[in-house]
Amino acid sequence: MAKTKTVWYCTACGNESPKWMGRCPACGEWNTMVEAPQETLKAASLSAVRDQASTYIKPQSLKEIDYSEEARLSLGMTEVDRLLGGGIVPGSLVLIGGEPGIGKSTLSLQIPLHCKGLRTLYVTGEESAKQVKMRAERLGGEDADCLIFCETRIEDVIAEADRMRPDLMIVDSVQTMFTDSVESTPGSVSQIKGVAAALLRFAKDSGVPVILIGHITKDGYIAGPKILEHIVDVVFQFEGDNRGSYRVLRSIKNRFGSTSELAVFEMTGTGLREVSNPSELLIPMHEQGLSGTAIAATLDGTRPLLFEVQALVSSAVYGTAQRSATGFDTRRLNMLLAVLEKRAGFRLSAKDVFLNMAGGLRVSDPACDLAVIAAVLSSNFDFAVPSDVCFAGEVGLSGEIRPVSQCDRRVAEAARLGFSKVFLSSYSSVENAPSSIKIIKVADVPALVKALFKQ
Repeated sequence: MAKTKTVWYCTACGNESPKWMGRCPACGEWNTMVEAPQETLKAASLSAVRDQASTYIKPQSLKEIDYSEEARLSLGMTEVDRLLGGGIVPGSLVLIGGEPGIGKSTLSLQIPLHCKGLRTLYVTGEESAKQVKMRAERLGGEDADCLIFCETRIEDVIAEADRMRPDLMIVDSVQTMFTDSVESTPGSVSQIKGVAAALLRFAKDSGVPVILIGHITKDGYIAGPKILEHIVDVVFQFEGDNRGSYRVLRSIKNRFGSTSELAVFEMTGTGLREVSNPSELLIPMHEQGLSGTAIAATLDGTRPLLFEVQALVSSAVYGTAQRSATGFDTRRLNMLLAVLEKRAGFRLSAKDVFLNMAGGLRVSDPACDLAVIAAVLSSNFDFAVPSDVCFAGEVGLSGEIRPVSQCDRRVAEAARLGFSKVFLSSYSSVENAPSSIKIIKVADVPALVKALFKQ
């Protein structure tokens, strides 16, 4: 028996190499090469997949294309439709990734159950039909328009979908599917590329939107080659602690809408419940007078979001100071601590600093910097920040407070939730600020300390 030829694939860009390399020569990423059997195409299988195309589509000029007929389909869930940009686009390919047990399969099954009249083909390669039936009963419904198809061979899946022409097709999961055109095991780099290409071709030719469920690696990335995220039109990722009740569905890529959007769900006994106003859940729910907490007024996509930043500063027990951050970039935390020591004179190098974003959120908005500094100083001084105060500002390396975008929306959201004061940069401009909230402008970190702790 001939030995199977293998090649090395880069999981970041899909580049092939005959041998292992520490650094990919195409994209420059380190330690991304994985070994997989070399792709071998079967002529018969390849022609079978090609035959699945319904009709030949000739090239069209821009004047001949009428996109008004391609109306978006509502999925029956307000928050999901908002993330998609108003509904799912016909012929689009949507990828939903997340950790095991986070709620991917629950969300994918709730979509056809919530949207009555939407004929859905639910393809499962991980569960039997009885298991899907049990989960559907737990979620509170049965829908005759939701058809369950237990199959892992993508040629059979496309043939059935081409025959029934559903309004929506859901594949759970893409890692369990395989194609005869590639000689490798299901879940390998070659198989995922082949399956994704076949589904993309079917979606574009037929106009049927396809939702793919994908697993993630231990590093938090979608399992398989990075080219999978390039192929699909929309990438959503589930975040949050699966031991908690709240989940965050974040938009990573969207060709038909805004990116960096998020939706918050609560996991209940009957499935995922949409949280229309997540700020009310993320603001403090404890007694007044606790040090080490501050409220950040951030903006995630187009939605203003207020949440609690928690910090704990204590003396280093083992000689070497520890730095730990949950939901926040540790390197940025170290930078902010260095600014506090260099520009403001606070000696924190010999102290442990622990930072946590309430609600299991992962924050990348630089406007959170001001709240992080306020929480750290509050814990260091053991002085509680008033609960009716929130912060929005970016901290520079020289200690200056830099303005952030869309301050009007942040201030309006803070006023709506009952806050009386908001700290902003001196260079921020706010028009039509609500009369119920006072805007305090600070130029640098020392000015913040003076205004907050010595008032």
